[in-house]
Order: sequence, then structure tokens, then C-alpha cells
Amino acid sequence: MRSRSNSGVRLDYYQRIVHRLILAHQEPVTGLFPASNVNSHAWIRDNVYCILAVWGLSMAYKKIADQDEDRAKCYELEQSCVKLMRGLLMAMMNQKDKVEKFKMTQSPYDSLHAKYSSKNGLPVVGDREWGHLQIDAVSLYLLILAQMTASGLQIVFSLDEVSFIQNLVFYIESAYSIPDYGIWERGDKTNHGEPELNASSIGMAKAALEAMNELDLFGARGGPASVIHVLADEAHKCQAVLQSMLPRESNSKELDSGLLCVIGFPAFAVDDAQLIHNTKDAILCRLQGKYGCKRFLRDGYRTPKEDPSRLYYERWELRMFENIECEWPLFYCYLILFHAFQNDKRSVQEYADRLEKIMVRSEDGILLVPESYAVPQDLVGFEYQKPGSQAREVVGRCPFLWGQSLFILGRLLQEGFLAVGELDPLNRRLGAQKKPDVVVQVVIIAEDNEIRDKLAEHDLHVQTIAEVAPIEVQPARVLSHLYTYLGRNRKLGLSGRKSRDVGILSTSKLYSLKDRIFAFTPQFVDLSRFYIASDNELMIDILKGEINFLKSAWDLLGRPLVTLVLKRIHLDQDRIPLAMIQTMRKLKSGYINGTRVMLGNLKDFLNTSAITDLSFLGSTEDGYPDRLHPDVQTYLDEHLLRSFSNRNTMNLRGGQLRPRTLRRRMSCKGAIKKTRSINVDSDNLGMEGPSPLTERRLSSIVPPPWLQANKQNHVSVFATTPEEGPSSPPQLGGELIRENIYPVDPHHGRLAVDRRSEFVRQQEITVPKILIQRHRAETNFAETEVEELIAMLRETENLEEQGDILQFLVDTQGLDFNTGMLEEGRVVTVRDLLKGLYEKACQQKLWGLVRHTAGMLGKRVEDLAKAVTDLLVRQKQVTVGMPPNNEHTITAPLPEGELRQLIHDAYGDDESTAMLTQELMVYLAMFIRTEPQLFHEMLRLRVGLIIQVMAKELSRTLNCNGEAASEHLLNLSPFEMKNLLYHILSGKEFAVSSVARGNLSIVSCKSSRVSKKSQIGLGDPEGEDALIATIDDRQGQWLRRRRLDGALNRVPRDFYSRVWTVLEKCQGLAIEGRVLQQSLTQEMTPGELKFALEVETALNQIPQPEYRQLVVEALMVLTLVTEHNMVPSLGDVIYVEHLVHKANQLFLEDQRKVQGDATLCCAKLKDGKEQQQAASGMLLCGGAAYICQHLYDSAPSGSYGTMTYMSRAVAHVLDCVPKHGEMECAIS
Repeated sequence: MRSRSNSGVRLDYYQRIVHRLILAHQEPVTGLFPASNVNSHAWIRDNVYCILAVWGLSMAYKKIADQDEDRAKCYELEQSCVKLMRGLLMAMMNQKDKVEKFKMTQSPYDSLHAKYSSKNGLPVVGDREWGHLQIDAVSLYLLILAQMTASGLQIVFSLDEVSFIQNLVFYIESAYSIPDYGIWERGDKTNHGEPELNASSIGMAKAALEAMNELDLFGARGGPASVIHVLADEAHKCQAVLQSMLPRESNSKELDSGLLCVIGFPAFAVDDAQLIHNTKDAILCRLQGKYGCKRFLRDGYRTPKEDPSRLYYERWELRMFENIECEWPLFYCYLILFHAFQNDKRSVQEYADRLEKIMVRSEDGILLVPESYAVPQDLVGFEYQKPGSQAREVVGRCPFLWGQSLFILGRLLQEGFLAVGELDPLNRRLGAQKKPDVVVQVVIIAEDNEIRDKLAEHDLHVQTIAEVAPIEVQPARVLSHLYTYLGRNRKLGLSGRKSRDVGILSTSKLYSLKDRIFAFTPQFVDLSRFYIASDNELMIDILKGEINFLKSAWDLLGRPLVTLVLKRIHLDQDRIPLAMIQTMRKLKSGYINGTRVMLGNLKDFLNTSAITDLSFLGSTEDGYPDRLHPDVQTYLDEHLLRSFSNRNTMNLRGGQLRPRTLRRRMSCKGAIKKTRSINVDSDNLGMEGPSPLTERRLSSIVPPPWLQANKQNHVSVFATTPEEGPSSPPQLGGELIRENIYPVDPHHGRLAVDRRSEFVRQQEITVPKILIQRHRAETNFAETEVEELIAMLRETENLEEQGDILQFLVDTQGLDFNTGMLEEGRVVTVRDLLKGLYEKACQQKLWGLVRHTAGMLGKRVEDLAKAVTDLLVRQKQVTVGMPPNNEHTITAPLPEGELRQLIHDAYGDDESTAMLTQELMVYLAMFIRTEPQLFHEMLRLRVGLIIQVMAKELSRTLNCNGEAASEHLLNLSPFEMKNLLYHILSGKEFAVSSVARGNLSIVSCKSSRVSKKSQIGLGDPEGEDALIATIDDRQGQWLRRRRLDGALNRVPRDFYSRVWTVLEKCQGLAIEGRVLQQSLTQEMTPGELKFALEVETALNQIPQPEYRQLVVEALMVLTLVTEHNMVPSLGDVIYVEHLVHKANQLFLEDQRKVQGDATLCCAKLKDGKEQQQAASGMLLCGGAAYICQHLYDSAPSGSYGTMTYMSRAVAHVLDCVPKHGEMECAIS
């Protein structure tokens, strides 16, 4: 027999080690590894990591297989991998019902189990007795399954298994929005069993989705039926959320060494080299020790201070674990692999040496990786004093197979038996390398010849839908329907994909189905979805954004292809809108907003685009893989006929009716306006003043005074008109009752209303209200019978009037009231009329009316739930409603229906604002996807306050009162609304210019010399006026800035972690009645998101944005006191508002001395009348919360700046600051 080569001998040595340490424990029946000799449970995650060494070794043997026995060893090792992966697959397939259920509920109790019995693969603990929902474990399984399949192993045997794995892909595809228990099975680090969003789970899921995409599970022998399909957008969402979170792991863990497996081997989930670097550095800087890395800060697991008798920790005891957390050698193994893949030999050697020092030698000389090192009980005191100084001892399992397996892989790489590419056959490690520029292909198709000819006049040559045949163009919803057939399996009871969402990455490919080719238009152009789709400018703006997104996000083969259909409905008075022509010219030029584009015909792009095969639509289960599934066939046949035909809208104008008198026509006026609730006029935003005018009740309880004044009308409030008989609800004269809030039983007219008023009295909700002087005489409709109203409705041309009449009909009769009209033999209800009005308003671009009717019809923004999720998963909470009484906070993703109900409850009757809220949430989500930097240092987005600030900014710019401003706001087109929101978020100055039809347009002010007051209809102000305008605007600049920052909840950098240091030195901080206790520092670390949210919640108790901003400034001054170590402790609970009021007092004293502006209001000596006013809470200058308006408007720096007064206030109020003697002042 030939002598072995050196490499062969060395491999045989590793094979013995692998056999003794790993394979000896593999259960012969299931192929699973038990946790230890005494614990037979098999964890998915640990099992997959254990087998990696076996897989690596098998590939090393494959390379040197010069003898039969080497080939045999290679095969033997490969089959151990297959055995284990199939053992886990069987265990999960036994829980197929859970996979199906989880797609719907996403509840932790419906998740796959995290561990199974290694003896028989059955569950070992109940659904509720363990934190089973660990998306990273299932994702790791799928990722390694993909890598092993790509390396040539055959793990999946049948098509039923393929459809199960396809469903596992659905199971993890929403990882970016599902809180789970994470890699350490704990969830929140207090270990109370609360799941949270974990970056390590999201990263692993992203890696698995990308690895699985278009993978043939039967390897080279498979066909179309064994291919797994992943919607690229789902993986990209995981990536976006991951990038926004790193280096944070979750709300309670500001950093976690577990992220090493996401930024390096095995996931390679991050594409941004800088982010990889920052995350690794943060882990090394804060978690690395002599014996490995800590898992996360204040991790109590196995520390001497942990109470082993209970699973959870008390919140106060987390502080005890600081600096004595266990250190895990496992992470050195990850770091060796990380640097080996980076080809950084020096670092590999450095960590290999470190690891060698802390490994344990067994009796026969094998090096073992222990689980963790803890500080011995008797040395804890010394370790607290000088972290890292004491020797530690091994606790936990030894060898720890997860670590041992990675150690062996690292050794095989170091000794050259494996190349990094062999451990990563799918080339995931190249993700962070620079990619060439993406060219986006754009195809514009005309609906018919007429539109094609109109475009040709502008020198734009396109084809019609008919001309692009045989390629078929369909809306995105067809694609989303087809994808519901993916992964269906009757035998296993699996129903296919549940989510109906298809993003731009999915619609930018071509799809082949048998011999047909489909192109899909993007989801955002689907007109049936929502009214913002009928604003052409906004659609163009979104299109530019999506093209830009494709440039950065596209990583498939081929170029992205955006297909757009230009339809009749897009025309503006039979002409193609100018904005569209301009955009098409830009596209034609080859560049748009810095992205390279190509405009052309579909057939030109066939060879350069990505094409996906929709082969999963065949009836494989019935044995006819080549035939389409019958349901799909019928769906396509029906759909192809109708997909791009227009529906006709209802016509309100009936036969010739004799005109009524004008007074009748006027009698509904203002019905819509009464429902509005944006409060602009009262100076303190969001505050209810003491004046009774600002109260708004859901219905009038007392007969309104105007009714008693007009005695000659003789209308009793609760009278019903005789013609209507007892069947109609009692009409409260002109006051509107929303039938959907309190249904009134008509037969107990009087009683019902009394009961109702009783109910309302208990529920007395005060909502900020526009102060409208209502002309009651006009709105007194109790005597106008319904037929007259409907007749008026037919004859009026004015849509606003139709809106008011319908609003009244809805309020009195309900949406389903039969109007007595007939359309093609069908009964027409009020709802049908409203729909007709809505469609007309969309065409005529009357946006205020569109928003209101959309609200009345209960239309929903298609992507509302998605938009809110987009904000939440990027760690921004959202509140709706007007502070302080009606604000609801959304902290976790909610289903569409619940969200709409929540928004509806927050705004009561005000349909327009409720609609506007939904719309703004969609825009906020667009911005956070494309320009996340706008949201730095903001934790909560308070939509109600943002709406108020938008109205306030309009009233300032247009120089009009609050009511007019909120009218203007609600009538802004969606595009201008998004624009205004952008200017407010980015803090840019803007002016308003008037365009045709009285619509407003928001433009950025480049030069600061322009007088910011808009000149709507005034022409340019000349001479002196112009001067006054500029001076005026100078004043109020800081007040406005504070108001904006307060409403957006913006705080200075590192604000929350600095507040933590203040809290550490005092007993507590009181803000607006909420006390932040010092104990919070015991539970939470300075950089923890949970801590930031506690501070934020306290600050959000303050209703006035500008006052909130001064409180933030006061807190900043306190942080300076602690950072410069002026005093050892700040003493008792600090009342932050006292500081602000003291600063105000000092400011006013100075103002009196120098005769400043404030002497005109707050600083002047009071006489009797003014003292009364002050006592009733009215400041002359209208400053919020008894603080002079002029202090709000002072710059922070300078001798009269707010910071100066705050610092003086701190010196006055805090007892701990020495009053006399020299002190070095370090506050610059």
C-alpha cells in the first residue's frame, strides 16, 4: 500500500477528532445531535452549526481523493450531513400545520419549535413553555441547506419536500417585521419572555432568502418544479431594516456579539463594507475580553450573581451583571472565520493565538472549546473594581460543539485544506464588493392609437398595448394573484403565499409562462388602489424615486425593466399633462436624477432583462406539470380581457327638473366644513385653552342657542318632519350625528337622545377645533325633505355643493339609504352617489373633496399597514390623533382594519384629517425608505402634531387665518402635500406660489433675501412693505425652529445617553408630572432604545412643541453639569420645568433692566386687569406654558441666549452647585 501524503495524514487526524467529538454523538435513528450526554434535546441552530465541520472536512477529502478509501471517507462524511439535515427536515415537516397557521397569525405560539427530541424528532416542550419563535434558526437551516445543495449534496428527495421548503421561505420572509426570541432564545434581555425585533434574525433571514432564490433543490438533476422562488422585495426589506438597525441588535440589547454571524460567515448579510467594519469594531470595543466576547451588555447568564432558581431577572438587578458577564470563546472562532474570508492573515493568527490560550486540553491531548468563562464567586468584588483583571473559570459544556465545529473549520482554512469559496459555493461573501452601475430600462406603452399619436406630436414614439404582442402587459395585482399558487400542496395542507404585496423589484422582471411572456406594471400605478394614484405629479415623483431605488437595490441578473401604460385617465382636458412630457423627455435623454436609464420598446429589451419562469403554475399535483392549473387558466382568461378597460362612472344628472329657489340650494352649505378639526388659531399648538369655544362635542347635547333665538322657525330640536314618519332617525337641526358612532333607535326618539347625551357627558371628549362662526340659519334642514335634497343634488353642477348635500344625507339617513333613483334598473344608494362624486372629484382634482369623500366611503390606503410597518421596523414609533388627549401610539405592526379603526377613533368625525393622516403615513414611509437621514434623532413621529405644524406653516407663509390655512392644507394636491411634508421634515425654508385653478405649489427658497411671505394674488410688494415683510420674518425664526423640532420630536445627538448620565447622579427627573426614576439606569444601558423611549414618553406629555424644546435644552445643560464632573451628585428629584420657569424669570428681569422687547408683554409691571388675565392663564404675548414668547424666540447662544439663562437657572435651583467662591465655568 502506498504511503499517505502529508496532507492525507493531517486530514486523517482531523477526521479522528471530528469523529470523536462530533459524529460519536449523532443519533443513529434521526441523525440529530443531543445537547449533551444528559440532555437529549436537539436545537435546530446548534445542530446545523455542529455539522458544518463535517461538511467542511468532506470537501477537503474530495480534493485529495487519490485512493478509494479517501473517496469512501468523503462519502461517509457527506452522508452524515445529509442525515442530519433530513432529520431536521422531518422534525419540521411533522409541524407543517404550524407553518400554515403561522403565515396567517405570526403568533409566537404558532411557530415551529426551536428544539426537538434527538431520539425521535418529536416536540419536547409545549408551545407556550419555551420561546420557540426563533427566525434565525429556521433561516440558518435554509441558508446551509442552499449552500450544501450548491456544493453538490442531495438533501431534498421529493416534490412534497420542495413545497414544504417553499413554505418555510414564506415563514421567514416577513422576518423584518416579526419580533422573535432571537439567537439566545431570550427576547428582551430581562428574560420575561417578551419577543423583540432582532437584527441577527433579520440578517440571517435576508441571507436565507437570497441564497434560496431560484435554487434548484434537486441540484443539477432537477427541473422547473424543484426550483424555489423568492420575491426579491422581501429580501430587500430585510436588508433595509437590518441596515437601519446595525450595530444595534434590538430594543433592549444595544449591541450583541451574535451579529458576527450576520456580518461574516455564514450569512454575509450586509452589503455595506463600512457598516460591517463599524459593527465589528463596536463589538470588539465593548464586548471583547481576554476569554472571548460577552454576548451582550448586562447578560446575567451563568454569572455568580444570577439566581439559578428563576428564569427571569428583576429589572433592578441587571446593573449587578455589569462587567462580570460571561465571556464566550465561540466568538473568537467567528472572528477567525471572519478574517479568513477577508484574507487578513495577521488577524487570523492573532485570534488563533488568543483562542489557543483559553482552550482546554482533554486527557488525550485534543484541544476543546469550552462554552463560556465566568468570574469565580470570591473574585467578583475585585472584578467590579477593575474589569478584566481577574482569572476566570470554565462554566457550561466542554467541548461546546457549536464552537468546536467552527474552530475545526477555521483550522481547515488556515492549513489550506479548504478555500473560502468552498464553504460559500453561492458566493455570498462577494456581496459587499462594489457593483457596476445599474441601467434602468423604461418602456412606455400607450393604451390606444389616439394616445400614441398625441405622444408622437411631442416627438415621443411608443407602441400601443396591441402592438407589443406577443408580450402581454398586466397590472401588478395579476402577478400578486399568480404568486398565491406558489408552494400550494394539498397532501401537506399548505396553501401557498399569503402576502398580496409585490414590490418594484418583482415587477421589474419579465415572466415566462409556457410560451407566453408577461410584463407587469408597477404596483404604485394601480388606479384602483387609492386617490393619490390620480395625482399625476405625485405618480411621476414616485416613479423617479422607484427608478432611483432600483439603481441601488437591483442585484439580479440582467437589467431592471419598468413598464408603464399611459391611459386615457391620465389625460388632463384631453391633453397629456406637461409634467409627464417633461419626464419622458428626461428619460429619453438617458439620465434622470443621476440614474442611467434607457427608454425603448419592449421587444428591444427581451435579451437584456431578467426573466423568471412561472413554472409553479402547472398542475404538478395532478400529474400534468405541463398544463396550467385550471384555476390559473380561468383567472388569466377572464383577466386578460378586462385588465385595462375603463369602468364608466355614474352620472348624477337625471332628467330635467324645474329649478328650485336659490335659498334651498344654499341650505346644505358647509356641511363638510363642520367636520374639520385641525386646530391652528389657538396659539398654543395642541393645547386646549380654558375658553369654552375650543370644546367640541360629538353631538350637540343642549339645543344650540341659535335655535332658541330663531323662535319664529318653531322647530323643536327633536322634531321629525311629518312626511318622514317614525321610520327616520330624529333629526337634530343642522348638527351632524355620525350614524356610525351612536346608532339611535327611532322609536324612543326622546329617550334615546337623552340616554345618548348622558353617554356623551361621560365621554366628554374635547378636541381642538377650528373656531368657525357657523351660519346656523342656512343649515337648518329639519324641514328640507329628502326628495328635495336629491332634486337639488341632480341640478347642481358644483361638486362642493353635491358633497355638502351627500354629507348631510349620510349623517341623517346613512350610507345605504335608497335615494329612489334608478341606474340601469339598479337601485341607487347614497353610497353609489358618493362613489360617483369621488371619481369626479378625482378627475377634476378637487383634493379637499376627494379626501373627504374617500373618508366617508371608508376607502383605505392600500399600503397603510405596510407603511406603518416600514416606520416601526426602522425603530420609529408612530402616534395619531391630536395631543394631549387623543393621541394614540402605535408600537407594533397592526393589521389594516385595526389601524383604520384606531385612526378613525383618534379623529372622531373628521374624515378629511383621518384620510390625511393615512396619506402622510404613506409619505413618511416613502421618505424613510429613500432618505433615512431625515429621521435621525427622532424616535416618535407624531402625525397629529405634524398636521398642525403644516397648517401653521401655511398660515404663516400665506399670511391667512387658521381656518383658511387648514382649508388650503386639505386642498393641496397629494404631490404638494408630500412636498410640504418634505420641507417640514428637512427644515428647509419654502414659499408658496399659486398655480392655475387656485391650487398651491410649494417651492424651496434658495435665497434668504426673498421675503418669505407668499404673494398670492398680490403681485410683488413694493418698497416699504417688502422691508417690513423681511424684518417680520427675522423675528419668530427661533420660535418657529423650536416649534418644528418639538413637533418632530427632534433631539440633539446622543441626547438620550446623556440624559442617562444625569439620571445616574440624581434621584429622578420630573417632566410634566412624569418622574423618570433613577432605577431605570439599573435596568437599562445608556445606548438602549428602551431607555430612549422612556425619556421620549415623558417628553411627549408636554403638549406644546416649543415648550418641549426648551425642556430638552434644560436637560442638555444638566448633562453638561454632569459631564464636567462639577459635582459628585445632583441630589434629589430634579423638576426640569422649574429650571425652564426660573430661566424665564431671569430673562424677564434682564429684559426690564435693558428695556427689551419683553417689556411690552410679560416684563411690564402688572396692574389689576392684567393680573387677572395672568391668573386665568393668558399671557399677553401668547407664549405657551407661561413662558414669554420672546424667550422662545431667543437664539440658544449669546449673552441673552436661552442656554445662558438655563445655566444660571441650574445654578439657582440646584442645591448641590456651590453658591459662592470661584468655580471654573466649562460651559462654552
